[in-house]
Amino acid sequence: MNTYDIIIIGAGPGGYETAIEAAKSGQTVCIVEKAQLGGTCLNVGCIPTKCLCRSAELLHEARSAAEFGIQTAQVDFDLPAAIQRKDKVVESLVSGIETLMRTPGITLLRGEARLADTHSRPYTVEVNTPSEKVSIQASNIIIATGSVSNFLPIEGAHAPGVVTSTELLSATTLPPRLCIIGGGVIGMEFASIYNSFGSKVTVIEYFKEILPFFDRDMAKRLRTSLKKRGITFKTGAAVTKIEDTGATKTVHYTEGNTNGSEEADLVLMAVGRAANLGSLNLDEAGIHYTKRGITVAPDMQTNIPGIYAIGDINGMMQLAHAATFQGKVALSHILAQTPEATLQPSLHNIHLDICPAVVFTMPELAMVGRTEEQVKEEGIDYAVKKISYRANGKALAMGEGEGTMKILTDQNDHILGAHILGAHAADLIHEITLLMTLGATTTDLKRTIHAHPTLSELFIN
Repeated sequence: MNTYDIIIIGAGPGGYETAIEAAKSGQTVCIVEKAQLGGTCLNVGCIPTKCLCRSAELLHEARSAAEFGIQTAQVDFDLPAAIQRKDKVVESLVSGIETLMRTPGITLLRGEARLADTHSRPYTVEVNTPSEKVSIQASNIIIATGSVSNFLPIEGAHAPGVVTSTELLSATTLPPRLCIIGGGVIGMEFASIYNSFGSKVTVIEYFKEILPFFDRDMAKRLRTSLKKRGITFKTGAAVTKIEDTGATKTVHYTEGNTNGSEEADLVLMAVGRAANLGSLNLDEAGIHYTKRGITVAPDMQTNIPGIYAIGDINGMMQLAHAATFQGKVALSHILAQTPEATLQPSLHNIHLDICPAVVFTMPELAMVGRTEEQVKEEGIDYAVKKISYRANGKALAMGEGEGTMKILTDQNDHILGAHILGAHAADLIHEITLLMTLGATTTDLKRTIHAHPTLSELFIN
């Protein structure tokens, strides 16, 4: 039986990046993956979705080219070509990870892992490989098995023509009418993409506002912007049934005291993702978990010493970059107890509570820190500053005057949260994230010289 310093179950961003960091620190690592390297994010999540976001963005720009003095006789869109490009990007990145997994100190094992013996160290993990069952051991285990798509417990949820984001990412036929159940991040990104591609898009959201975990004011602004682009929203609406009427689907819902229905050629089930707890054998292993995910301490350790859970599997924050940095926290804790190990500088003082999140719609919406609703609930005395993109020369030159920046500060001028709706919000949010990580203030921001003309000048207006 082979023994390693660390076993990592799952080769998504949290898993494979932690494996590389661990190997650099002198640890021997076995990383187990039953599907594609890169996990959900690379194969059926972040990266392929952003490829289609880029196709949608270019299509929108081409159709708006006349505003910039560029005449185009006709703009055609080829969905199969866009999907083919997406596949090439994913294939290239997966190949890169395969190369990284050949780093000295890392052993890649293909198969499905289960916790076999967690009573004493070293712990045992059984792996069902394509050819045999293999047992491996380690004193430390990091579980990073990610998440799976959720479905509403309603009639017709699994009917033909009802898909998840995974299937939609490979679809080569454009649905004339797309009904999206769920106004979260996944639902909103696909709504924006397929609206640009030419589908008639309707979003049905259970909560009163889309993106319920984002700042409500900014979520409303995004919904208003997308509505102007032709997307229909049904908020505060509960889907009760999906009826298969042959070539089309009928989505039934209740909105307040009234019943409604929406006809569609394709239905996207986008009601979130659930921790992938299925095959790990957690009950017999004695690891505590809830429906949300595996229960962990701030150091990412479960109730069993030396066994950690990072990323979507712990339900804390379903973001690829959150998984990566949770992996750093777990590895830091492991190495701190390993005298001969080398602790990399990147593993020091990580602030998991300061984690940006982005919705890659058109326009983009990004946030870091608290929402205004959270600040109010906590009873914090705060101030709000809003800056319009229309006051920024670069934004107007780009034709991107629609946008708002919102910064929340406490009475000592420290930043509590920031929210950006507009062009390149995904990039701009990191200046605020850095300031929050360093404990800087908006005064520090204002006395930092920014190049002109740039969108970053929004921060010092």
